[in-house]
Amino acid sequence: MTATELVHLGHACVVVDTGSARVLLDPGVFSDGWQTLEGLDAILVTHQHFDHLDVEKLPALLAQNPDAELIVDEGTAGVLRERGIAHTRREPGETFTVAGTSIEVVGAERGEHAVIHADIPVIPNNGYVLRAEGSTVMHPGDAYVPAPAGVDVLLLPTGAPWLKVSEAVDYLRAVAPPVAVPIHEAVLANPDLHYGLFDQLSPSGTDVRVLARGVAAAM
Repeated sequence: MTATELVHLGHACVVVDTGSARVLLDPGVFSDGWQTLEGLDAILVTHQHFDHLDVEKLPALLAQNPDAELIVDEGTAGVLRERGIAHTRREPGETFTVAGTSIEVVGAERGEHAVIHADIPVIPNNGYVLRAEGSTVMHPGDAYVPAPAGVDVLLLPTGAPWLKVSEAVDYLRAVAPPVAVPIHEAVLANPDLHYGLFDQLSPSGTDVRVLARGVAAAM
């Protein structure tokens, strides 16, 4: 069995190498190291916010990875159409395959971003579940997306304007994965406080692993 490797490039940006596919998720402005990546099979974007997609630097990344499919949510698709950037739009309920890795699109409600404030419009949000022989990895984007059965690694949002830490703990308990990897931490002055709460309050059988930035870790 080939182990899946993760590289956390800061905030919501993660490289998932399943052994068959090399996939980049959410290359945003709070993340570093993705700008020079090559050999990607797909780039997945959960939603259009700048901390999940740096649309200014995206064309250079695509040029470096001509075989990578850019897969986005409905809201991001509109932004990319205006700029003439080729992409594939996917919605919750769809499943597709990239280089031998199955990817399921999941979403809360109609695939919506969590509410930041009643006065701020809610935008689309795709969660992605990557299934390969090594393990099943879930990136929920910016929402407490209901998880399908069998998630081995949950990429757990740590801090955000929409996020309350008690709700993040409840989400961790609801999914109850063998491994939880905290992400989406760039808005916090001291994310270690939240990491400690996740570790202390995680369900039995869940290992909370804080990944060193830019360092590959086998799952």
